[in-house]
Amino acid sequence: MKLNLLDINIVSGPVVNTIYAVAALILLYLLIRPWSRAWLRTALLTIVISGALGILTLLVVERGLKLIDAPLGAEARTWIVLAFIGFGVAIVNLFRSRWWRKVIAALGIVSFALAATVGVNAAFGINPTVGAFLHIVENKPIHLAKPTAQQPKPTGPLYQSWKPPAGMPALGRTGTQVIPGTLSGFKARPAGIYLPPAALAPNPPALPLMIMMMGQPGDPNPAFMQQALDAYAVENNGLAPIVVVADQLGNPNVDTLCINSKQFGNVETYMTQDVPNWALANLNVIKDPSTWTIAGYSNGGGCAIYYGATHPELFRNVIDISGEDYPGASEAATSLKNFFGGNMAAYDAIKPLKIMATRHYTDSTAIFTGGAKDPDYSAAAAKVAAGARAAGMNTTLFSVPGAGHGADALVGGMKMAARVLFPVLGLAPKS
Repeated sequence: MKLNLLDINIVSGPVVNTIYAVAALILLYLLIRPWSRAWLRTALLTIVISGALGILTLLVVERGLKLIDAPLGAEARTWIVLAFIGFGVAIVNLFRSRWWRKVIAALGIVSFALAATVGVNAAFGINPTVGAFLHIVENKPIHLAKPTAQQPKPTGPLYQSWKPPAGMPALGRTGTQVIPGTLSGFKARPAGIYLPPAALAPNPPALPLMIMMMGQPGDPNPAFMQQALDAYAVENNGLAPIVVVADQLGNPNVDTLCINSKQFGNVETYMTQDVPNWALANLNVIKDPSTWTIAGYSNGGGCAIYYGATHPELFRNVIDISGEDYPGASEAATSLKNFFGGNMAAYDAIKPLKIMATRHYTDSTAIFTGGAKDPDYSAAAAKVAAGARAAGMNTTLFSVPGAGHGADALVGGMKMAARVLFPVLGLAPKS
């Protein structure tokens, strides 16, 4: 089996444990020197001062300059402070030491930086592999059976008539497909595809469609959807939505606001026309939009409620996981200037709360989630959920226990949303 470096797990496993072990051994070596009170005093002062500098840096970056949108969390903060301590110990060892200790100290600086980077990344869990961390999206095409003429629409919920045949896989499958910007001209990265077990069965039923968007920076990775939905598919005879994790960014380093713009192209046309048209032509999905869901996490969550509010005829169901209260909210001043030339009325026109305040939604279901340890995004979820409820949407708001703004919030939020959404889509009985 050919080893793909981009697929190496950097959240857990032997590679991560080796990185941590090497850093720990180097730190231990640098701390052990011939006994003297002077070295003991120097080592203790170095640890205290370096740790204090790490804490101060975090306070300035997080609370002073507010350069980080979401809370880092205790685990990530600990890694950063430990890195500062390691740097301090390594720098002290560069002086009054033999050449090999200097070399090991220099290697230690690199090792501590690498361990802290891996540790912080693991704390969030959104970039599980080297490829995801570097935002390199590989095209790994999943086989798609061309949709045939759909079976007669069940007179009741699908779960009542569907019987899983022999040969149906126990779990779903993921891969990618390129979705061209036929109408929009938008150049998206390959979309992630999740096919639940029922979609892989002989003579499969037409299933609901879910279009999912990830955060920014982020990649259209379908693995999280499989983690969240496979368990519910198992509970419900293999039934779950077919998920297209579409790319609303094109480039992980830009926020497109999910709208049509001169800066980044016709993203809204891509998401609301090109992606659904491709899904209808290539996936065995139900054609009735009442079974379609627009979903998103973080940046994608703000876009999901924007599309759900603007296009209820297309997306009757919305899942907003740890989303912004409107596209571009994390850098509102920059978005106002760059996209709208300072025209606040034009910016307000794409804010979901403004849109929903002028409309009434009688058939829309909206589910909002936020991590219990993610106060800012949880507050945004509560605010938008209140607006959706006031506009007539059937609204549910969840707090994900113990979650911050990482994979725990994403997977946990989708699992909670599935409990509400599956009965709405006819995939499970109402509880």
